[in-house]
This record gives sequence, C-alpha cells and structure tokens, in this order.
Amino acid sequence: MNEDSAKIKHQMQRDKIAKASKLHSGHWLILSLSLGLTIVAWYFSSQQVDRDVHEQFEEKSAQVIQHLQERIQLVEQALWGAVAFNHANNNSIDNLQWKKYATKLRTNKIYPSINGIGIVYNIKPKQLNAYLIRQKINRPNFAIHPEHQQPEYWPITYIEPINTNKKAIGLDMAFDNNRYTTIKKSRDSGLARLTSPVTSFQDDLKTRGILFYAPFYAGIAPHTDTEERQKNILGVSYASIPIYKLITGTLAIENRLVALKITDQEKLVYDDSENNTVANIDSSPLFNKIVEVDLYGRVWSFNIDSNLAFRKASHSILPTIILILGIFINFLILALLLFLLRANKQVLIHVDQMTAEFKSETERLEKSNQDLEQFSYVVSHDLKSPLNAIQKIVGWLKEDCIEALPQSSLEHIALLESRSQRMSNLLNDLLNYARINHFDYKPETLELSLVADNIFSLLDHDENVSLITAKGELVFPKVPLEIILRNLMSNAIKHHDKDSVNIKISYSKTDDMHCLSILDDGPGIPPELFHKALEILQTLKPRDQVEGSGMGLSLVQKIVLRYQGSLTIESDGIRSTKIIILLPIL
Repeated sequence: MNEDSAKIKHQMQRDKIAKASKLHSGHWLILSLSLGLTIVAWYFSSQQVDRDVHEQFEEKSAQVIQHLQERIQLVEQALWGAVAFNHANNNSIDNLQWKKYATKLRTNKIYPSINGIGIVYNIKPKQLNAYLIRQKINRPNFAIHPEHQQPEYWPITYIEPINTNKKAIGLDMAFDNNRYTTIKKSRDSGLARLTSPVTSFQDDLKTRGILFYAPFYAGIAPHTDTEERQKNILGVSYASIPIYKLITGTLAIENRLVALKITDQEKLVYDDSENNTVANIDSSPLFNKIVEVDLYGRVWSFNIDSNLAFRKASHSILPTIILILGIFINFLILALLLFLLRANKQVLIHVDQMTAEFKSETERLEKSNQDLEQFSYVVSHDLKSPLNAIQKIVGWLKEDCIEALPQSSLEHIALLESRSQRMSNLLNDLLNYARINHFDYKPETLELSLVADNIFSLLDHDENVSLITAKGELVFPKVPLEIILRNLMSNAIKHHDKDSVNIKISYSKTDDMHCLSILDDGPGIPPELFHKALEILQTLKPRDQVEGSGMGLSLVQKIVLRYQGSLTIESDGIRSTKIIILLPIL
C-alpha cells in the first residue's frame, strides 16, 4: 500500500511539472506583479530620495548654525578666562602683564576667529587723571579718543596682538551708541554680550565685525541685582571678531553645501554673495529656510539656501536605476520562463534519474541497517554466548581444582580469566559504538556533580582514587552523558601510574554550549599521539600493561560528534591529561 502511494505521489509530481511546461495565466500574473512592484519601488524610492535630500539640507543647515555658535562660545571662554586672570591679579594689571597672558593664549591658533582680545576699564570723570597717570608709566603716548558727551569713559586699555590693533588702544567705547549700549547690557546682566555689526576701527578696509564683552566687578562675591552691578563694575574683557574670520575654515562656503546670509535686525552681518562665491550660489535653490537664533543678547536671522554643491551632491539616479533594472528584470523573468518551459523535459529526465538514485541509496541504507542489526545480534549472541560459557568453565575449574593445580596452572587460569573478561568488555564497547547513532535520547535537566558521583561509586577503584566535581545544571540526554563520564573516569583510573589518583571535573557554560573538562594527574599523552588516542581499538600502551579495549575515547568522541560537539585533548605528554568537551545546549 505504501509503495502504491509513493508511485501515485510521484506521478502527481510529474503531472505538475508537465503542466508547468505551458505558459499560463499564473506566469502572466507573475510578470504583471513584478512590473507593478517595479513601479511601486520606483515611486517610493523617489519619495525616499526627496525625504533624504530634505533631511540632508536640514542637517547641513543645523551644522552651520551649530559650528558658528561653537566658535562664538569658544571666544566667550577666552573672555571669561581674561576676567579670571584679572581677578587673580586683584583687578590691577598693566600692559606688560596683559601681553604675557595674551601671548600664552595663542589666539592665532586656539582662537582664530578673533582679531584681538583686551581689557576695557570703566573710568568715571573723577578717576580719569589717576587712570591716565597709571597708563602713561609704561606708555607715555597713551590717550583716550575720540571725544564724546557721555558721563563716563570705557577706553580699550590693553589689547593683543598689539601690532595689528595699535589704533584701538585708548579707543573709548562710549563714543559709539552700539558699542556703549552693549557694554551697559553686559554690565547690567552680568553676562557676555555681543554688539550688532560694527565697522572695524583698526584697519583702513572698514572690515565688518562684532564685539564681544564679558563684565568683571569689584570683589569676588557675585553681584545679584542691576544696581549692585552698576555700582561695582570695573570693566569688561573684550574681543574683536571680524565676520570673515568667523566664517573661515569649516564654515567657508566651499566646505559646506548651503549658502548663508545673516542679518541682525535687518542689519547685514554676513552674505555669501559678497565674498566671491557667486559661482557656487544656486539662483533657484532646492531648499530654503530662515532660522532665528538668540546669540548673547542679539537675535541673528539665518537665511539658508541650498547651493550648487548641494544640488550636485544630493542628485540621485537611484529611482531611475530602479525603474530600468525593474523593467530589465521583467524581461529576464520572461526569458527565464521560456527557458524553463523548454527545459522541462530535461527536468523530468533528471527527476527520474534522481528517483532511481534515491531508490538505490535507500536500498543500500536499508541493507546497511540490516547488516548493523545482524552485527549486533552476532556480537550479543553468537560471540558473547561462547565467551560466557568459557568464563563459566574457568570459574568451575577454579572451584574444583584450585587446590590440586600447580601454581603455573593457576596463573594460566587467571590469565585466561583476564583475557575472557577483556574480550567481554571489548564486545560490549563494540556494541555500544555501533548502536550509538540508533537511539534518540530525550534531554533531561541534570546536576553534573550527582551524575558524576553516581558513576564514580559504581566504578571499580581503590580508596586512593579521589574525584572532585564542579556543580552545574545542564540540559542534556542522561545516557550519553553517563557514557562520556564513565569512559573518561575509567580511563583515568586504569592508566594511572601513582599511588594515588586525582580526578577533577570542571564545568562552565556559554550562550549556546556546555563546557566539560576532565583533568587527571596520571601520565600524559604525547601531543603526537593525540590522533591515535581517538582511534578505535587503539591503546597507547601494550595490552598486557593496561586493562582496556582501546575504545573509550573513540566512543566518547563519537557521542560528542553525534550531538554536534567537539573533543579536545590537552597534555604535555609527561604528566596530567585534560579532556575538554563542548556540548550544545539543547
């Protein structure tokens, strides 16, 4: 009945293949779906490219603003450092001390955005004469300029580097409403403050820039209200920041993908179109955005456009490639279908050949299984039965004739008894070795120390043999584990050459493997003989010197391989052998 069912099933499969040799509605449906998927993939890839490009623009815009803020924050740190230096010197420094301090700042390298850094003191009219006398000690030509009508003075007292800022020495910030108003805002708030764009006083090019102030006060206690700050103000640390320096380096337009225009209350701070970058400006930008940022008391408006470099970098032909490849793949599918239709006869022939080969292989395996069963029967019956009879006869001879036989005959009987027992052990091991792959044992939760101690108690050993076993819970079939432990412990006991034998079993676990190591202090195994130790029916000593079948390690290895594990031998060949076994967590 089973054979008839197999034939019917085989015929049905052949009919299916024959039916598939004709181009039918299913094939056209596949082609239509493939074309539809191509169009959908093209559409969504186009949408995704647009989203990615827009996200890139947003990212580049945010980076430009962030980099500019970071540069200004770096200058702020320098200003507060100057305030700390002034306080550390009791708010009383001269131009030589300032020059020494500013030189250590290495402004040209660490603070490349600034044109100069200095100190501006707040001088009341009654303090003016004493102030001028003190400054002319080292600088006889020092003077405050220009004249103005304000009730106080805010002269730039010290500035470095001096060679590019000579015209700024003595410049009174109170002469200009922008500068003066910002200083007062910094004084009253206790915070660093920026001016709106100013024209440089130091050079003849009238460079556009901004000034940055950080206040310092008399005493070291914090001044918490405006009136107290106005009363105790001593001056401000100050930095001059040319806009062109602020926008150099990573912020230069050739290093970014967006064009930038910055205004401060409609007053121009910076514009890429003024800086010989017109060739890189996109007259019809893909994206534009305006971002307002509060910067140290000023609100800067960033007008950001994508530039030509952005257009080039963001251009993607991926959607077009997807569409072309999709259509090409559809043609390939059609060609493949036609090719398969022509090849179906060869497929049917190949199926018949494979079926015949499979049938032959099945028959061979069945014959092999029968031979194995016959072998097991021979071992367990035809060979063991006579052997058992021999062992019984030897036992009877000992019982009946032990007193009558000479010593040499008793030795022969003992030898016969030993050899027959070895033969019995060998047959048992051969039977286990042959049958190991024919049993399907279920995994169990086992305590390693309990299993090992139980096996150890059943082994034939003297009191001088000790076992130390690590605790460890593992899930694994019990019988194979017992066979592994029994053979390895038995080997350690049989092959020892000392008065005492120490066996240690260790356990560890990784994510997917159990790791067992069995260590004994007996004679080692030479590394060149590791492979021989794992071979079936092999012993490393003459059989007269050791009681064993030579199958212990080979049986263990076969079990380990049966469960996709591994076995490793570690020994220096002189003393001690460690067997490391990796078993999968089931």
